[in-house]
Amino acid sequence: MKHKILVTGASGAFGSLASIQLAENGHQVVGTMRSISGKNETIANELKSKGVSLVEMDVTNEKSVDEGVKSAIELLDGLDTVFNNAGIGANGILETFTAEDIQKVFDVNVFGVQRLLRAVLPHFRRQGKGTIIHTSSCIGRITTPFLAAYSASKYALESLAEGYRAELSGFGIESCIIEPGGMPTAFMGAMLKPSDSVRAQQYGDMAYAPDASLNGYVQYLESNPMQRPDRIAEAVTELVKLPFGKKPFRTVVDFAGLKEPIENYNNVLKQTTQQMYAANGIENLLELNQN
Repeated sequence: MKHKILVTGASGAFGSLASIQLAENGHQVVGTMRSISGKNETIANELKSKGVSLVEMDVTNEKSVDEGVKSAIELLDGLDTVFNNAGIGANGILETFTAEDIQKVFDVNVFGVQRLLRAVLPHFRRQGKGTIIHTSSCIGRITTPFLAAYSASKYALESLAEGYRAELSGFGIESCIIEPGGMPTAFMGAMLKPSDSVRAQQYGDMAYAPDASLNGYVQYLESNPMQRPDRIAEAVTELVKLPFGKKPFRTVVDFAGLKEPIENYNNVLKQTTQQMYAANGIENLLELNQN
C-alpha cells in the first residue's frame, strides 16, 4: 500500500534520508523545513529531484504549522502518515542553561509536536485512520551528563506520545516512536549551547567537559560504520510498510551498545503500562480501533 506522508525536519539527516527513501518506495511525500532557500537550498533541490514535494514550516509558529499542514494535504490530496521528526539538541552543564535556553529546546521538541498534531489530527479523525511516527532518542527516558536539557524534552515527547496513543486509539489513529542512538550528523554540531558563561566559570575545569565529551562521542560514532542516519530512514520505511495496527509502539535503532538495554527498559515499561491500565479498567485504550 502506498501512503501520503508528511515529514517534518526534512532538511536534517534523518528527515531528508527518510523522505528520499519513502519516495523511492513509491510513497507520496511532503517534507517540511523552515526555509527552502539559503543554507537549505542544496538539500531542498536534492529532495525535489527525488520526487519529494516541499513546504516551508516553522514548528515554533502555530500559523506556519497550520498553513504548512494545509498545503501538504492539498499537495498530497490527503494525508495518512506523519513522521514527526523536527528537533534540536542541547549540550552543556544543566545549571548554565537559562530558563529561556531550555524553553528554546522545548519549543521545537515538545510544543512543536503539539502544534503539529493539533493541525493534523482533525483530518485524521475525520477519515477515521492515521499513523503518527515520532523521533525520540535512546536517551529519551535515560539521562546522561550534559545532555539533560535535551533528554528532558524527549522525556516530555515520550509522555505526549503515550497520551496520544491512548486517547486516539478509538479513532483508528496509531502512534509509534523511533528511538535512535547518537548518529554522526550535523545535528551533533548544531546543538544549543547554554548562554550563562558566568555561571559556567563556577564549575572550574568541568566547564570544558561537555564539549570534550561530545567530541569524543562523535569520534566513537564515526568509527562505527553501522551507526549512520541511513538506519533511521530504513526503520521508518519498514514501519510504514507494516500493516496498519501491527506496528510496534517503540523501535530502537542503535548499533553502538544501547539497543539491548533500551529494549529491556521498553519491555518493562510495556508490561507496567499494561498492568496500570488494567488496574484502572482502561486496557481497551491500548487497543487500536481498526474498523
